[in-house]
Amino acid sequence: MPESPSPACSAHPDRPDRLTRLTNQQAPTPGRALLGVALLLLAGVAGCSGQAETDPGPFDLVIRGAEILDGTGGEAFRADLGVTGDRIIRIAREGIAPGAGEREIVASGLVVAPGFIDLHAHLDPLLRLPHSESHVRQGVTTALGGPDGSAPLPLGPYLDSAEVLGVGMNVAFLAGHNSIRREVIGLDDRAPTAAELEAMKAHVAEAMDDGAFGLSTGLRYIPGAFSDIDEVVALSEVAAARGGIYTSHLRDEGRELMEGVGEALEIGRRAGIPVVLTHHKVVGYPMWGSSERTLAMVDSARAAGTDVILDQYPYTATYTGITILIPEWAMGGGNAGLLARMEDPVLADSILAGIRDNLINDRGGNDLDRVQLARVTWDPSLEGGSLGDWADREGLALTMETGAELVVEAVRRGGVSAIYHALHEDDVERIMVHPMTAIASDGRLVEPGDGHPHPRWYGTFPRVLGEYVRERGVLTLPEAIRKMTSFPADRLGLTDRGRIVEGAHADLVVFDPATVTDRATFVEPHQYPEGILWVVVNGVVTVEDGVFVDARAGRVLRR
Repeated sequence: MPESPSPACSAHPDRPDRLTRLTNQQAPTPGRALLGVALLLLAGVAGCSGQAETDPGPFDLVIRGAEILDGTGGEAFRADLGVTGDRIIRIAREGIAPGAGEREIVASGLVVAPGFIDLHAHLDPLLRLPHSESHVRQGVTTALGGPDGSAPLPLGPYLDSAEVLGVGMNVAFLAGHNSIRREVIGLDDRAPTAAELEAMKAHVAEAMDDGAFGLSTGLRYIPGAFSDIDEVVALSEVAAARGGIYTSHLRDEGRELMEGVGEALEIGRRAGIPVVLTHHKVVGYPMWGSSERTLAMVDSARAAGTDVILDQYPYTATYTGITILIPEWAMGGGNAGLLARMEDPVLADSILAGIRDNLINDRGGNDLDRVQLARVTWDPSLEGGSLGDWADREGLALTMETGAELVVEAVRRGGVSAIYHALHEDDVERIMVHPMTAIASDGRLVEPGDGHPHPRWYGTFPRVLGEYVRERGVLTLPEAIRKMTSFPADRLGLTDRGRIVEGAHADLVVFDPATVTDRATFVEPHQYPEGILWVVVNGVVTVEDGVFVDARAGRVLRR
């Protein structure tokens, strides 16, 4: 039979029109596994030779006929994938022989991408929800925990426990500045003594030696809010010396956003450490549009030699505890310190004035209905409603004064977590298209019925693919996948994850580009996404034709 060029090496005339459209949009702005590898080398594999090539099968898993986006930002190409053990053994543009896989997935018309890597995940419930279904069903195969300054302490025994229990996705952790400061200094509003600073540095070193990927801070939260830049630089230097990164919840994301960004960039410069401006956003209507300036600051810092990137979730609302609305100075000593100060009429007036200011100009959005109560353990009937709804129920006037009083009352009753509708879509899109922005959820592991969470906990990655790629064309599909895979992998130094390449770990997601979408909403958040059909973690199928499988195929990653 005369030789002819393989159809897989052509321009793919049979590629579905929807995929051609999605991938060609102009971006607004970049023991068996080893045997298989040996056989590849012996076979002298070449991608598009025009000749039939020897398959190094049999494979444990074959994915056939998919459009592959390899994670680098390049265009899709048609190929079969062969997986043996936990590795991608074969990427065959000419196809893999029928019957070569012990298990086969027919993925015609679908996209195969590297599993998504979440640079900002709240993994606090991991030992209770080790299967991580809410993340895995989004296509996430690796998540970085310990953000915003809060992480397990000590880290080593925690990682050991997770390893013994088994996890549904790969997990990695940061050391947490707030956790360490609380351990050494408590909630005192003061600088550390020299001995205390050394103790904190020792905790960072221990966490790094236990496998942490870097240091996180939450400088908007106590006790991190009580630290100065010199303290954070000293701790960051310890992480940097061990090859770590620095991720920062900025000291302010509202009216002092520029100062917050500037501080993080200065920490990176002084400590010589790679920086992530995590869940980057612009809070409060007085600052909307300021992302133009913050992104220019990032570009300038990078040009000057500071290795800084960003991550972002694709929503116009934030989520955190109700104390975010309370001035930091009032929170020395924690909730008990706040309530004690409220007994002093002069201090109480100042505290309430500060809360009113934040309700108007910061996360409150100048509307009590923009503060949506998400987790209210002492009265779950309030969950999903707003501060305004709570005021209505109590027969109170819908004023900022009422809102401030209710914030303090929430603390008095045990605390509240809330969703704050205080971002602008223009800033969300502007940050998203910046080439140094990764997609990350800022989501917490969750299961249906558990409070009233932010929809990002269920839908971040599918939302980008459905809303911002397919519907709006804000990103091309290859660029969106890059922001979810190779880009965050590079920040973490994961050289064998985040790309579809022979020899890499078989962390894969198979999705339908025509239907993938988030279903979780601010009204009905407990909904899994659609269009994420198959997820493979370390070579093991963990979502099977849209159905979750508790395979516990993830690994605890240590730097």
